[in-house]
Amino acid sequence: MYFLIFSSTLIALRMSRFYLSAILLSAALSISTSALSDDSVAEDKQCVILLHGLARTSNSMDRMEQALLDAGYYTVNVDYPSRTMKIQDLATLAVKQGLDGCESKGASDIHFVTHSLGGILVRYYLAKNELKQLGRVVQLAPPNQGSLIVDKFRHEQWFQWLTGPAGQQLGTGKDGIPGQLGGVDYPTGVIAGNEHSPIDNWMAEMLPGDSDGKVLVERAKVEGMSDFIILPYTHITIMKQDQVIKQSLYFLNTGSFNHPG
Repeated sequence: MYFLIFSSTLIALRMSRFYLSAILLSAALSISTSALSDDSVAEDKQCVILLHGLARTSNSMDRMEQALLDAGYYTVNVDYPSRTMKIQDLATLAVKQGLDGCESKGASDIHFVTHSLGGILVRYYLAKNELKQLGRVVQLAPPNQGSLIVDKFRHEQWFQWLTGPAGQQLGTGKDGIPGQLGGVDYPTGVIAGNEHSPIDNWMAEMLPGDSDGKVLVERAKVEGMSDFIILPYTHITIMKQDQVIKQSLYFLNTGSFNHPG
């Protein structure tokens, strides 16, 4: 009788040790798998910094931002005082704010989608600073070779008030910031518009060629860019257009635009 009780107790102890070992092993595997899963997610954290144009706000990039979020990107839609500072100061302020936001999310790759002046701010910053996490850059209607409109009106008081210090630096001459930056050596896709809104008709008539009402199509190009596409939209609405948003996402994913045909 005592032998049976002793044997049963011994078997029970052995079984409890077996189950305890199994539980501990399962927990260890679970923790290990979880850690691996978290690492793989962290490795694929793609963040996009959005930079609006001159005399605009981050609200102008809301539709683009929502599309990026829906596609699984983290976003930082930067609102910066475009009419109050020079390009040098705006680049430091706005791009740094975007980088801080992406880095706080643990981003492994950082991309940019910019409109007009925003594209020049990114070019200026990247010409002066190295960004190891840099992914791809999409520029919408950028004055990459300067603006003839700025050349014509930069000395007018109304234009100076409207565009601020940065606006004065977007001309095509030697003192224009775009011409001082050289080409790009990182994946850059440029989308130029070739339609203009009724309020830009008078400016478009001054430009010697196809334009979006403010920037000539040819002057949107930059040396070293990866791809270029022209879409039938205006300077002031290009960032909100479905086709532009789709092409921007396509470039961020593939490094090129989805050209028709």
